[in-house]
Amino acid sequence: MKRGQLVFLTGTHVVNDLYQGAVPALLPFLMAERHYSYTAVSGIALAASGLSSVVQPLFGLLVDRRHRGWLIPAGFLTAAGGLTCAGLADSYLITWLCVALAGIGIAAYHPPATNQARAAGGQSQRAMSLFSVGGTLGASLAPALVTLVVGSFGLTGSWLLAVPALVFASLWAAQGPWLRRRGHTPAVPPTVRGAAVSGHRDDWRAFGRLAAATVGWSVPYVTVTSMLALHIQRDLHASAGVGATALTLLTLAGAVGTLLGGWLGDRYGRLAPIRAGYLLAVPALAAVAFAPSAGVAVAGAVLFGLAMFLPFAPQVTLAQDYLPTRPGTASGLTLGLAMSVGGLAAPALGGLADAYGLRTVLALLVGVLLIALACALRLRDRVLPGPTATPEPVPAPARKPVG
Repeated sequence: MKRGQLVFLTGTHVVNDLYQGAVPALLPFLMAERHYSYTAVSGIALAASGLSSVVQPLFGLLVDRRHRGWLIPAGFLTAAGGLTCAGLADSYLITWLCVALAGIGIAAYHPPATNQARAAGGQSQRAMSLFSVGGTLGASLAPALVTLVVGSFGLTGSWLLAVPALVFASLWAAQGPWLRRRGHTPAVPPTVRGAAVSGHRDDWRAFGRLAAATVGWSVPYVTVTSMLALHIQRDLHASAGVGATALTLLTLAGAVGTLLGGWLGDRYGRLAPIRAGYLLAVPALAAVAFAPSAGVAVAGAVLFGLAMFLPFAPQVTLAQDYLPTRPGTASGLTLGLAMSVGGLAAPALGGLADAYGLRTVLALLVGVLLIALACALRLRDRVLPGPTATPEPVPAPARKPVG
């Protein structure tokens, strides 16, 4: 395992997903200063999340054909530039286009960075979980950063949000020479040609089952994160502070679950945290949906966040092993489905909540999780042999001089 490179990639993941989390955090300021409607800000949110999830598999295809590590800094720099320009724009159309550009940058980052993290970590699930938790940390830091910057200086101070990306871009530029001076080489992920030569074949049927489980993960998780605080306030008659606390604890539990899932995957195999996560998520979501009090709902939310992220890192590496000739496509599709399907389903579920109440929607999501659990239980592991090192030639013994 190349620990130094993995830690640095995790730092870039923090920065990249910082801008992903900054988009929803910026929306209230856009409404306050520019008087945008709910429909207008919903369109901006869709420009970031929806477009990002759609184009991410395309970047995966691009990365599979040839290693393009430069997409990593280009991705988070584009995300930072788009978000900064959105804060400085003076029209809705330009704001929308800038946020869409930020979404494309966020999407461009993930396939090459995930491939490099896998190459640096090898078969270690803890390595992938460390990289994955960087994104969770970045998204959780975003609201505080946006509130500090835009709350203090207004939207005209949005240029300060680009500072983290500029710092890490500078570190990225210095990384190559630093490694070479110390005799290290960066871990380079395989391409389609390299995997094909090795004789590994893609298992699209197994990948389809994993994709179905990922869809069943996405819809409940995205919906719960958007409805949890409202459910606690409206149905359980708790304060707004309790609702916000529950959402924060759910996010923190997700970070713990990501790291725990990697540790369990290394110790007991990848299928253990995947199956355990879906098994625990069903009663946890039921506790949230049918909670008699806010305390029970908060406890259920914590268990739900922990359970939902136990499978996260193992699912990414399993997807790459199901499609060994297309690791970028596998990670792009897996992460894209995790981000997009829940968002696309949100309007329909919101309409159901308006008509029948939040409890009904949350109960329906328990059924969705049961379908995901059925798909997860049918998954089979696939461990591909790692690249074998070429033995160094042994020098021939020196001949003794004759005479």
